[in-house]
Amino acid sequence: MQSVDVLVRGRGAVGSSLALSLAAQGLSVGMTGAPEAPRTDDVRTYALNAASVALLTELKVWDSLPADAVSPVYDMVVCGDATESQPGGRLSFSAWQQGLRELAVIVDAAALDAQLATALRFSPHVHNVPDNTPAALTALCEGRESAARAALGVEFKPQAYGHRALAARLSADRPHQGVARQWFQPGGEVLALLPFEKPMPGASYGLVWSCAEAKAQRLQDLSAEEFERELNAATAGAAGELKLGSERSSWPLALARADAVSGPGWVLLGDAAHIVHPLAGQGLNLGLGDVSALARVLSGREAWRPLGDERLLRRYARERLAPTLAMGELTDALQRLFTHASPAAHGLRNRGLDALNQLTPVKRWLTQRALGL
Repeated sequence: MQSVDVLVRGRGAVGSSLALSLAAQGLSVGMTGAPEAPRTDDVRTYALNAASVALLTELKVWDSLPADAVSPVYDMVVCGDATESQPGGRLSFSAWQQGLRELAVIVDAAALDAQLATALRFSPHVHNVPDNTPAALTALCEGRESAARAALGVEFKPQAYGHRALAARLSADRPHQGVARQWFQPGGEVLALLPFEKPMPGASYGLVWSCAEAKAQRLQDLSAEEFERELNAATAGAAGELKLGSERSSWPLALARADAVSGPGWVLLGDAAHIVHPLAGQGLNLGLGDVSALARVLSGREAWRPLGDERLLRRYARERLAPTLAMGELTDALQRLFTHASPAAHGLRNRGLDALNQLTPVKRWLTQRALGL
């Protein structure tokens, strides 16, 4: 059986991007599993930062995406949970105030996956291979349920939030103008509207509504009309009247980080290495950050050092430790803060949002961290 330099397990956005990155270095890359057929029912959207867009541009993927699969975010408005007696706090970010072209870019998940798959088909250094193909380095990008990670004995114990994220596509009766909106609601609920171009150009959103499992199931079981009524009540007309433009899908939320992300001849990337709450929209950005870091480490290795060298791979692990740990702790702290039901916590978090909104240097720092700058 012919060997490869790197065996990539997992064909999602992270695994595909890694295969393309390493193939661009001239390495032979094997990918396991049969290529998946394009999905027509995928309602997910990704919020990508500047670093992720730069990586996908370098891989010749970004500029090939359909125009209606990409929508820039120029402004973002975050609202705290309001009650009858207390208004919610408010925090806003503006690309113009930050001297940026955009705060983030929302991309159609299915379109990105399809374009990555097309790029892989035309890469002469990427091959479909059996699972047992010998390789100097195996990269596990299989997601949170990675069987190969478990076989290595790596500890990965997700802490379930007891919440699910519900996703759908929406259309509005007025233009989104590149404004993303997010509401922190009682009980740790987070409702996000991400400006998008489908089903209605210039007036659509990708919805991510994170809430307790029982409520998520109830929302998914509602008729379209009932769901729209509840959604419009929750957003209070801030984005106009919203209507469903797709089916609804959901997935469970958890926090987890592998106790080791590298070892002799293997590395973990993406959700196989870490999962975070989606409230900051940083899940795929962390995974693509893993790709950039590993590609950089392998490209800069000494000529005599093999790809699977344990000390070499520790460089990758050290580089990714701080950003993944910090993002996990930040999203977890925010989720738990807004889950706390006491009136004191309610007032504190909303006053905190209002106070932070006045601190321009801090907002600029937060924006730079989120953008990967």
